[in-house]
Parts: sequence; structure tokens; C-alpha cells
Amino acid sequence: MARNDLQGSLDLLVLKTLSQRGQLHGYGIVLHIQRASNELLQVEEGSIYPALHRMELSGWIGAVWALTETNRNAKFYKLTAAGRKQLQQAEQGLSS
Repeated sequence: MARNDLQGSLDLLVLKTLSQRGQLHGYGIVLHIQRASNELLQVEEGSIYPALHRMELSGWIGAVWALTETNRNAKFYKLTAAGRKQLQQAEQGLSS
């Protein structure tokens, strides 16, 4: 699989996760993807955080700093209107 295909797949997984779960921190996104795939997909930190940064720069997701359930400061991500549009386009591309 080409690098762009893998990158696009991760973007789609992240956008879909945020559309379903609302606001989550990076580790929460990773856990959701792993659980939703019955542990078939393992997303590494070296992949998720650059992807989140890239999607934030693209305007597909927004982020705010907040405390986690364990009182740690973390960046929480949420889908933007542009992200919803990107997700819709990606899903339509899959069904074509």
C-alpha cells in the first residue's frame, strides 16, 4: 500500500472516530480505533500525532488543552465543519 493510501486511511479513521465519539485526546483516539477494529488495527504514537497535527493544520480538526480523567493535561481534538466535509467526501470515494 502506498504511503499516501496509508495516510489517507489513518485520516479517515481519525475523522470517523471524532464524528462518532466527539472530543477525544490522541490516546483516546488510538484506543477507540483499536477497540472498534477488535484489536486488528494498532496505531502507533509515531503515526497518530503527526496525523493529528497535519489534520489540525488542514482545518479538519480543532484542538484545546484540557485535563484528562486522570488529571493530566492533554490536547483534545474535535471535528470541524471542514473535517465533516472531508469525511463525507472520503466516505463517498470509498463507495464509488
